[in-house]
Amino acid sequence: MNISTFRKSNRALVVFSGGQDSTTCLFWAKRYFDEVHAICFRYGQKHANEVDIAREIAHEAGVAFHPFDAPIIGNLARNSLTDTSMKMDEEQPEGSFPNTFVPGRNLFFLSMAAVFARELGIYDIITGVSETDFSGYPDCRDSFIKSLNVSLNLAMDEQFHIHTPLMWLNKCDTWALADELGVLDLVRRKTLTCYNGIPGDGCGECPSCKLRRKGLEEYLAKKGKN
Repeated sequence: MNISTFRKSNRALVVFSGGQDSTTCLFWAKRYFDEVHAICFRYGQKHANEVDIAREIAHEAGVAFHPFDAPIIGNLARNSLTDTSMKMDEEQPEGSFPNTFVPGRNLFFLSMAAVFARELGIYDIITGVSETDFSGYPDCRDSFIKSLNVSLNLAMDEQFHIHTPLMWLNKCDTWALADELGVLDLVRRKTLTCYNGIPGDGCGECPSCKLRRKGLEEYLAKKGKN
């Protein structure tokens, strides 16, 4: 990947939640950029401790951390990540999105990140979305990211580039990348991916934990054979 083709500077902004994917992207960014910033959102999520975890990881990584409040994201539509009265779908309903889908979340996150990046003089934005291992969320698709990238450039007359290092990686591949970056143990022990708010290996029962664990087991099995 020729990063230098796109950037006006050697600085990048990572949309950061403190989860497995965004943490892997944070350290990916540190490999390719001299100065990395992390932007994190409080959007009414049930487990707001993810912001504290994100702050701790960013501090350990030596990355500037910028938390922002964006409660409108959680208030516009019902979903099980922000509504305490809604029981989480254990499996994806046929022909529909799981109720862990927060409509417009990545649209809002990336749009706000671009505005903030512009203020910092940053034109490279990194997000951990993936079309390979996802729950059917439409705002994780490559076509959406490319479309939004064009829209943001037109809206602000700038040349942002949204990087998606995990777009074509499954969870096994993402663990492999974390290991290559030297942060597999940090990602496994300190990140928060669990929908029930348990750091590290999590609850083991929610869809996010199951996907994460399956990928880790596949990667460790492959690594053991080499």
